[in-house]
Amino acid sequence: MSGQDNVRTGEILGPEPTSEDEAKVRSRFWPTLRKAARHIPFSRELAAAYYCALDPAVPLRVRATLLGALLYFVTPLDAVPDFILAIGFGDDVTVLLGAITLVAAHITDRHRERADEALAD
Repeated sequence: MSGQDNVRTGEILGPEPTSEDEAKVRSRFWPTLRKAARHIPFSRELAAAYYCALDPAVPLRVRATLLGALLYFVTPLDAVPDFILAIGFGDDVTVLLGAITLVAAHITDRHRERADEALAD
């Protein structure tokens, strides 16, 4: 199915996330969040999205959406490099908020509880 066919049928997510993508998110998420925390006012919801993305009970399309956004967040080279003070995480915030808003119904109280526990450490 071509990209144009995907759009016509409503399937626009593209390829499924790989285990390599998930491994990158797992290894880089917490260090990146700690570095960006003062620039991201929704750290709790972001951490809950992380746990939702790794939850095998969550539908694959939801996990793929969140993993894609989280992969963009943890990748240092993106539209606006993260090392640029004050605005470096602006593009990341936009991508993350969009993804979290899109799948918010799948981020459960359990994901938020796990986020609270992790952020308390």
